[in-house]
Order: sequence, then C-alpha cells, then structure tokens
Amino acid sequence: MGGGEALRDNVKTSLVSALAKIPQAFSILCYVDDEAAGLVNCFQAFSTFACKPVINIHDVMVCDEYRGLGLCRRMLDKVEAIARERGCCKVTLEVLEGNQTAQAAYKKLGYAGYEIDPRLGKALFWQKQLPSISAQT
Repeated sequence: MGGGEALRDNVKTSLVSALAKIPQAFSILCYVDDEAAGLVNCFQAFSTFACKPVINIHDVMVCDEYRGLGLCRRMLDKVEAIARERGCCKVTLEVLEGNQTAQAAYKKLGYAGYEIDPRLGKALFWQKQLPSISAQT
C-alpha cells in the first residue's frame, strides 16, 4: 500500500546494502514453505519523554497469497519481543488513513493512535520532502 507504486529500480538494487549500513535498523523476514511471504523493517530510536529506546516499524508487508494466515501478527509479535529485550518503552508505526485492513490488524494487536492528552487530540505524522542532492547541482 505505502506509496501506492512499486519501488524504483535504483532503490531495489540499493536498499538491502543501504539498510545493512544502519546499525539501528533490523528486518523480520517471514517464509512459508521456503517462499518469501512477509517483511517488517524497523528502526530503533529514542524517546526523550521516557528516556528509553523506541522501535519504529517503518514497513509491513505480507504477500497477497499469504494474507489471512496470521503472518503479520507473528512478525509484529517478534518485533515486540525484540523491543522488550532492548528495554524499549514502546513500539510505533504509521498507517495510511485509508488502509482499513492494516488498521484493523494493528488494533487487534493493541496499537492505537498516539495521544498524550485527549483534550489535545492525536499526534499527526508530518513530513517535508527534501530535494535530492543531484537535483540541486
């Protein structure tokens, strides 16, 4: 679902080696009968409010033919176990507003919108796109 389109070829060829260079990154791979079925990419960050590490789930993917088998739950359970081993205070993720299927799965696992004070509302996830270096020269 993510961006709604396939990864660019240059991203496909560089992604694994680029992720391997990030010490706080880790991936969970799921196989069914030796076939790749699912993937979760995570990054460890830090909560200044709790003064403890945090795991952010950046990507969750289950191949269409393996959906409904509980693979998402198994992968996210593994992420949670790793977070507990590392002394993390929480696990975070982003989900698109229109992806109701993913939202339902995450809610079943105990995830909810980020809210410190109900009077202030839920936190929003914002971004600012930066021009690539090659586009600037």
